[in-house]
Amino acid sequence: MKRQITDMKNLGNLSPAEGSHKDRKRLGRGPASGQGKTAGKGHKGQKARKGGGVAPGFEGGQTPLYRRLPKYGFTNARNMKQYHVVNLENLNIFEADSVVDGEALVKSGILRKLKYPVKILGNGKLEKKLTIKVHKASKSAKNAVESVGGSIEEI
Repeated sequence: MKRQITDMKNLGNLSPAEGSHKDRKRLGRGPASGQGKTAGKGHKGQKARKGGGVAPGFEGGQTPLYRRLPKYGFTNARNMKQYHVVNLENLNIFEADSVVDGEALVKSGILRKLKYPVKILGNGKLEKKLTIKVHKASKSAKNAVESVGGSIEEI
């Protein structure tokens, strides 16, 4: 509900609407606040001290959960080779009998930039004869391109 100012002499008496402003909790400011003396931290101990508390995952000296659980699995992430993946159905935008390479894929907007080698996958159907020059291609992609009369050259 908006207040209308009718008298310019009372501008100094304006206050926020009832219940719209809540005072912050002021710790350690006497018995009237209810948070005096120990300021809600109890008596002594590690958690009562400035900067006190235990490290995340600490379980009071008991072996923590992250050390009790077994390590398992394998990841090849550091050695895994990354590719820009392009499906056959995306190559239908090129003219028939044209040469498709990394630069052509960037110019056409299929790839944004050539950060990694390009790999062609066999998803979708290729409808035009193309000469494709890429770093890698799946067997299904090679078969599909050759069945239309095109060719894939791995560079």
